[in-house]
Amino acid sequence: MADTFEDIARSKYMLLTTYTKDGRPKPTTVWGVYNDGKLLISTDDGSWKTKRINNTPRVTIQRAYAIGNKPKGEPVEAVARNLPKSENRRVFDMVTKKYWWHAWWWIPQAIVRGGIDKVHSAIEVRPA
Repeated sequence: MADTFEDIARSKYMLLTTYTKDGRPKPTTVWGVYNDGKLLISTDDGSWKTKRINNTPRVTIQRAYAIGNKPKGEPVEAVARNLPKSENRRVFDMVTKKYWWHAWWWIPQAIVRGGIDKVHSAIEVRPA
C-alpha cells in the first residue's frame, strides 16, 4: 500500500525534493514534525531549499533513511511555503522535541551563530 502524506510526515526521516526554476529535482533529507495536517520543518535560514520554495512551491516528500538521500518509498506530491520569521521558534521547538537526542549539538550551534530566531527558517508542507 502506498504511503499517504500523513504516513510520511509522521515518519522519523523524510526526503524533501524541491525543484529549480528549470525543473531539476533537488532532494534532501529533512527532519520534521506532523502538526494539524501539515509537515513542519526547521532549516538553516538562506538554505537552497528555502530559496527554491520561494520560486517553486511544488515539492514531493517520501520516507527516507537517517542519512543520505536514499528514499524508502514512493514520493507524494505536496506544496511548501516558507513561514514568517515569527514562526521559527515554535517550529524549532517542535522539531527539537521530536529529535531531542540530537539537540545537544544543534542548540549550542544555533546560539553561537547568532540565535535560533536569526539562523533558522521554518517551512510548512501541505498535501497537494
